[in-house]
Amino acid sequence: MLVGYVSDERYVSVPDVPMEFEDADGNSIEAHSRATGAVYAQVTPGTEYRVTLACPGYGFKSIYMIPIEGNPYHFRLLTDCLLGYMWPKWVKGGEKSEFRVHAVEQYKLELWRYGWNKEFIKTVGWYDEHGPRATMQITPDGDYTRTGVQWNKQGFTNPHHFQYLEAPERTGLYYLHAKGESGNFFSFPWIVAPKEPQAQIAVLASNINWNAYNNFGGRSNYIHPDEFPPKPTVNARYDLKRYTDPKHRNYDAEDYAPLSFDRPEPINFIPEDDQATDPIEGRAGCHIAPAEWRFLGWMEREGNAYDLYAETQLHSGILNLDAYRILIITTHPEYWSKHMYYTLKSWVFERGGRLMYLGGNGLNCEVEFLDEYTMKVKNGSPQSLDRPGDDIESRFHIYNESEANLLGVAFTGTGIMTSAPYRVIDADHWVFSGCGVKLGDIFGEACLHMRVPGGASGHETDKVTVSSPKNVELVAKGTNIDDGGAEIVVHEPGNGGMVFSVGSITYPSSILVDDVVSRITANVIKRFLSN
Repeated sequence: MLVGYVSDERYVSVPDVPMEFEDADGNSIEAHSRATGAVYAQVTPGTEYRVTLACPGYGFKSIYMIPIEGNPYHFRLLTDCLLGYMWPKWVKGGEKSEFRVHAVEQYKLELWRYGWNKEFIKTVGWYDEHGPRATMQITPDGDYTRTGVQWNKQGFTNPHHFQYLEAPERTGLYYLHAKGESGNFFSFPWIVAPKEPQAQIAVLASNINWNAYNNFGGRSNYIHPDEFPPKPTVNARYDLKRYTDPKHRNYDAEDYAPLSFDRPEPINFIPEDDQATDPIEGRAGCHIAPAEWRFLGWMEREGNAYDLYAETQLHSGILNLDAYRILIITTHPEYWSKHMYYTLKSWVFERGGRLMYLGGNGLNCEVEFLDEYTMKVKNGSPQSLDRPGDDIESRFHIYNESEANLLGVAFTGTGIMTSAPYRVIDADHWVFSGCGVKLGDIFGEACLHMRVPGGASGHETDKVTVSSPKNVELVAKGTNIDDGGAEIVVHEPGNGGMVFSVGSITYPSSILVDDVVSRITANVIKRFLSN
């Protein structure tokens, strides 16, 4: 019978895996996975077996399972490599997180803080175990994008083996550096919020967005967002709808399976030698933590004190907006909860908060939290954005108001995957004070964003919509093709509240290398703090 399938951490089939099925009487059955990962064996349905899988290049494992006719089991193997994450991934200064590292060799672990410079904090230690390959982690079987990988659960029964690290008192974006004795290197982030508010400015790390894009385990909000498919991938170009169906959308279901934060985030990896002023290479890093680091580097270069929080700490209430004058969200804060949105809006509109939105495609989709570490994305049905007469501007707008009501802009598809400089529209506006620009001048030509190079307006861009506040002031617009340029706007909702929005993912990647982008941002901070 078909017992199940064997796949790796990306849900790609693993062929020719030797397997042994042992029952309680000591009987043994041998099997091998086929090209598709399928496992056929002469087992008895309803009988419990101890199943051992052993394949070079992957961690060997043994599990107990009961074969069920017509319900294939999903065996998961983990590639021999170096990976890690902190758990929890976000804490306050003085709190502890567990470092969960997957290694098949002895490794050294260091703690660094990423600001204007990479600052070495301390060596955490060297790690190995007495048993062979005992630092190797084991993943659960099945769809652990829902449940988390739960590393360190197996084999860490002795309290002396628990691997905890106390967060520094100083807030910021920290990275753990893991380096094997062979030279293999992996880095992973740790968001440390202040124990108590220290600055007038709070900055949000977009960790909900990081999780939405994280495909570790074989699912994200972009690969199989609705459910775990019945068979592993053999060839993506043949097996995935995004490549085989010309009418396919990422979101073609009514409901979407949860995504756990309890997973490594290889997309947030930063090479060991990278500095804040280096170009951001690769596909993923340009819109998540590596790009957000560039903005934090600018804040510190310019002498702007800030407290860093995870988006999830705004949702949970750990971040008290009333303790701050300014909140800054950057790069790609695409996924927000309803609670986060209306908490922020009331702070700005009713209590005089000042919001700086230095990103693109922001607040575009609602997420709900099933628990502290599990989220569910509310993408809506495939027809949700196409209902005639509804004028739905985003996935967030399907269930709530348009985010343009707060931000002044919302994402549109024009200009997507292009980048270009901005053009000045209102040279007399205070945002351009000291910039030396006039009407029609170009700025934001320099940019570290290498996925879509070309300027500070790009990758994904937002514009003024019918939902934007009536008093919104348009001061600059990107020169992207097809009128797809991001629009820089300012509006004042009353009660002292202020909003500044740039509508571009690439904007933070320009701030360290473009003088006008830098000066504009400094002007806004100065005005928002002083008025």
